[in-house]
Amino acid sequence: MSRLYGLIFDVDGVIADTEPVNARVTIKVFEDMFGLKGVRPEDFAEGIGKGAEKFVKAAADVHGLQLTDEQIKAAALLREQYLIEAIRNESLPACAGVLEIIDAALDRKDFRLAIATSASLELSRAILESAKVPYQKMVYVTGSEITRKKPDPQLFLTAASRMGIPSADCVVFEDAPSGVRAAKAAGAKCIAVTNSTTAENLKQADLICESLEQINLDTIRKLIET
Repeated sequence: MSRLYGLIFDVDGVIADTEPVNARVTIKVFEDMFGLKGVRPEDFAEGIGKGAEKFVKAAADVHGLQLTDEQIKAAALLREQYLIEAIRNESLPACAGVLEIIDAALDRKDFRLAIATSASLELSRAILESAKVPYQKMVYVTGSEITRKKPDPQLFLTAASRMGIPSADCVVFEDAPSGVRAAKAAGAKCIAVTNSTTAENLKQADLICESLEQINLDTIRKLIET
């Protein structure tokens, strides 16, 4: 049997550029729940790629807002409601190059594909459907199914296991430092795209690009084999 290669895609910032709408609706959460105005998109930087609760906590910490665990959970739930509504009401296209990689790999017998996201099933599905990703043909692992968030490798190890491919034969596509660390901790190769942060912050990745338009299946296969 020929060697199999696994492609594992994060969703936020890789499949679609969700960070602007993420920040916008979470700013509204702070206003609606806590009466806090003046929250800025950059206040969430420390929480990008680490799940909804850490995303909320990042801005709370910046503004010195002391929140209980229950308040953070409630804010994260409201943020998800606002985010799903916004995505369904607005067009959220796929990031450049990602659909081309997915479509090309689905046509090959030596590639298997997975979605692996810290987001919930409902939220990630809304994003994938808006971006027109054929996720029904892919392994699909969400934050609802795992107990440990990035940079823990559990998410990516689960995706590799469900594809039936050793993690060492997988490439993870990421846009956040915590995701890159999780991919490397899983023993996978990592291609990082600078959609959400700088190349310097992603330097632990095996390959860094400005757009997935720069990546093709030959690039991925050679990266895994090195």
